[in-house]
Amino acid sequence: RLGPPGDPGFPGPAGDMGSVGPSGPAGLAGPPGPRGIQGPPGTQGKKGQMGYPGRHGEKGDSGPPGIDGQKGVQGDTTYGPPGIPGNNGAPGLPGDHGDIGLMGFPGSRGFPGPKGSKGVTGFKGLPGQPGNPGPPGETVFVRGDPGDIGIQGAPGIPGHRGLQGARGLPGNQGREGPKANSLYLFFCVQKGPPGQTGIPGPPGPHIRSSSGFLLVLHSQSDREPLCPQGMPKLWTGYSLLYLEGQEKAHNQDLGLAGSCLPVFNTMPFAYCNINQVCYYASRNDKSYWLSSAAPLPMTPLSEEEIQPYISRCAVCEAPAQAVAVHSQDQSIPPCPMNWRSLWIGYSFLMHTGSGDQGGGQSLMSPGSCLEDFRSAPFIECQGQRGTCQFFANEYSFWLTTVMPDLQFASAPLSGTIKEGQEQRKKISRCQVCLKHD
Repeated sequence: RLGPPGDPGFPGPAGDMGSVGPSGPAGLAGPPGPRGIQGPPGTQGKKGQMGYPGRHGEKGDSGPPGIDGQKGVQGDTTYGPPGIPGNNGAPGLPGDHGDIGLMGFPGSRGFPGPKGSKGVTGFKGLPGQPGNPGPPGETVFVRGDPGDIGIQGAPGIPGHRGLQGARGLPGNQGREGPKANSLYLFFCVQKGPPGQTGIPGPPGPHIRSSSGFLLVLHSQSDREPLCPQGMPKLWTGYSLLYLEGQEKAHNQDLGLAGSCLPVFNTMPFAYCNINQVCYYASRNDKSYWLSSAAPLPMTPLSEEEIQPYISRCAVCEAPAQAVAVHSQDQSIPPCPMNWRSLWIGYSFLMHTGSGDQGGGQSLMSPGSCLEDFRSAPFIECQGQRGTCQFFANEYSFWLTTVMPDLQFASAPLSGTIKEGQEQRKKISRCQVCLKHD
């Protein structure tokens, strides 16, 4: 029989955990004892390390049924001391790859690296394919600046002796001069001693072979035209269109050198008969010249007044023959292949003056392509009077423009054109071309 519970003692040290004993038989329940005096709180012990968890014990057999009686005393529930810490476990398996991190901030600019070595020279590329030929361009000749004065040519072949001139009138008898002193004549007539042989002169200029082709240019102004580059100038003069004598006309082709007379005169010729008599300025013969763009005078021109109205010209040595081509419309006709352009102009066909006398131009001649169009391109000069004037019975004829779809029409449409720009629209265009060397 248990006695009453004693006073609570001091807590003892933690004991080792005992082995689980077999379940005892249920004791008889004792009477409840009086409540004991509360003891002072005990000191807190140090927390021990957690030991390994123990293995679950096997389930015990059920005990025999207890005797009905009082409730037994509650068993001791005190835990044992903590166990000793175990060793580190083996390293685990590698984990999965983590997610891609966020883009970092741009770093600071680094220092420039050292200069690299020179690379190896590459191989030369293969030549490319030739390009397609471009469309033919419109060639417009622009005269260049006048060239330097050429080297003096070699002396020409002596010409034939001219016919003996007419006997002149006897001159006036001169006065007798003083007689010369014989001593003076002796010293003047005597020859001096021969001089020393001079230094040999430099070699003569090189004479290049002449091509034999001549090119004539008419400026249609009072200024001399310039020869194209590379073509020597042979002479300059005044543009003669045609002459009229005994009321008959003798025409000059403006593309030939005979149309460029070096000296102008209203009466540049005389006429002779079978009686061996020649006459000059003895009848009303005329000369016709290409004119400049000076305004038409109200009165006949004479002497120095004539000069600004006469066209100037130049004869040049060309490497080949020049030819004029005509379009018969407002377009500039192209030069044939391997030919180059000298100038462009208007298709001048023919002309008439006093007494319906006149002439015309060969359409292949450069003289049929005048650079400037005007309704009065030439002036009449009356030789005996020494005056020049534009007369109402002077007519110029030009090739006109023709519509290809109307070239076989029954009758052309007639009309009168007075305005200068509209006149030019009705005149055929042309171009003078020269074959390449």
